[in-house]
Amino acid sequence: MQSLFDFNFEQMKEMAEDHGWKGYRGQQIFEWLYRHRACSIDEMTTLSKETREVLKDQYALNPLELVKQQVSRDGTTKFLFRTHDGALLESVLMVFDYGNSICVSSQVGCNMGCAFCASGLTKKIRNLTSGEMVGQVMYVQNELDKRQERLSHVVVMGTGEPFDNYENVMNFTSTVNHDRGLAISSRHITISTCGIVPRIYDFADAHTQYNLAVSLHAPNDKLRSQLMPVNRAYPLAELMKAIDYYTKTNNRRLTFEYILLDGVNNRPEHARQLARLLKGLNAYVNLIPYNAVEENQFRSVSRQKAMVFYDLLMKQNIRCTIRKEHGNDIDAACGQLRIKEMKKGNGQ
Repeated sequence: MQSLFDFNFEQMKEMAEDHGWKGYRGQQIFEWLYRHRACSIDEMTTLSKETREVLKDQYALNPLELVKQQVSRDGTTKFLFRTHDGALLESVLMVFDYGNSICVSSQVGCNMGCAFCASGLTKKIRNLTSGEMVGQVMYVQNELDKRQERLSHVVVMGTGEPFDNYENVMNFTSTVNHDRGLAISSRHITISTCGIVPRIYDFADAHTQYNLAVSLHAPNDKLRSQLMPVNRAYPLAELMKAIDYYTKTNNRRLTFEYILLDGVNNRPEHARQLARLLKGLNAYVNLIPYNAVEENQFRSVSRQKAMVFYDLLMKQNIRCTIRKEHGNDIDAACGQLRIKEMKKGNGQ
């Protein structure tokens, strides 16, 4: 059964009209979902009983069921959900000084095969619908409502490659950004990609105000192809050309994500190569401490080594930050909780 969360604002109005209702009925349904946080269709009391019966007969609300929840000492909370077809997916709530941020998954599994990533340990089963992405956000927002807080930021950086599910991701962001929806500022929404070049051009031409983050993780083709198979299809020269188009077309600063892997990509020559690669771009580098995954051999760097890499970049006039670690006392790496549950035979 299709979820009402699958419809963005315009689609909701069209759905209402397809049922022979006035377009404003769609607006009412949309507002009941996101402004009033209706937990059932019966709560939508401005709709007639007949309208509510049609909705109950043909549509569901949140398409996700909570399977497990882990809470870290620092407030990071990981949610494991099950879909209608038994698939498992994760979302993470992170608490910052500037607000509450949710990391959303976009696929069940991932085909990108990055060597260091827990998400890539299982192949993609399917794309998530936009409603399943909205469902992650709404479940977490309903939890925050209990303490009178709200989500302020959304990052599409969980399991999956967002640009491999482009249409659904853009539909999802339209809903959470809409002023009659959750009204999360477009500048507080970030979409990550490992480098699907054609979609970077599409994203640039869409002229949204969403932030773009590019998972780089290596400063040269040889190393990046070893760590990230996507580089064999879209090597750095092609990727950087697309990024240059994006920055010139949108006049937006972008982020490069760079996971520091001890002895692999954190040597001084790697910092110098990275500085040359990014010279002149309106961008900054987010250096990320690695959350170890028992299925591979990679290890995180020490704080001291991370600072050495940071200093080398800063001296080359490359703006960068070292991301604060979250959830070290729970299954912190993206995909870890899902993998553990799958090993128990409890989902896919």
